[in-house]
Amino acid sequence: MMSVRSFFAVALALPLALAHQHHIRSDPSTLAQTPLAINGIPPSTRAHWMRKANEALQDVHGDPCPFGAFGAVIVNHTAPGLGELVCIGANSNRQKGDPTLHGEIAAIQNCSAVLTSPWGPYNLSTTAALAAFTQLSLYTNAESCPMCASAIRWAGFKEYVYGTSIDTLVEKGWGQIRISSMEVFRESYDLGTATKLIGEVLTNETDVYFGWQYDLEAECPEGCGRVGSSCQAGDE
Repeated sequence: MMSVRSFFAVALALPLALAHQHHIRSDPSTLAQTPLAINGIPPSTRAHWMRKANEALQDVHGDPCPFGAFGAVIVNHTAPGLGELVCIGANSNRQKGDPTLHGEIAAIQNCSAVLTSPWGPYNLSTTAALAAFTQLSLYTNAESCPMCASAIRWAGFKEYVYGTSIDTLVEKGWGQIRISSMEVFRESYDLGTATKLIGEVLTNETDVYFGWQYDLEAECPEGCGRVGSSCQAGDE
């Protein structure tokens, strides 16, 4: 069995060459919303990692129901079984005072640190870390804003999987830049990588994280209960 480190070493040699040999444009045909195995990965595995994206809120902030409840995980699906969790991230702009620190950006930054750490499991060079992203999948519990969707394409992820859509966020009261991930992907065909876009996965579990903030009648996420105008942990 190939070690994780060997996997990333091989990743250096293959994906960039293949991107030129099989240049696939990111167009509407890359969007998949059917309950079928995609890239050989069954829906149950997708659901597992989307739940981990929700759980990233607790893991990062110690709170399952922060106001900006946007969580993400980055996964190596070449590892056996369900795959290997490489890193996580959660929206931290309120905590860090950084307006760009959305869940996806936080996860990408965390992964760069994990992949290149000389004390970590990978110990990659910066060049190798950049190449490794083309073999990884990013899961986020809500569709990425155009900033994050663009970052995903610049990173060259193999897959990008989201839960709640931008349209649903807008319906629930969230201010959004109304440019869909599909539109960002459609206009990114000049890049030398292709990213599979898989949308609206496990929305019956992700939508609840974004409904309570602007609707006093909305239910709270699991592990939280209504206290006045907010949902708080441990008050179910």
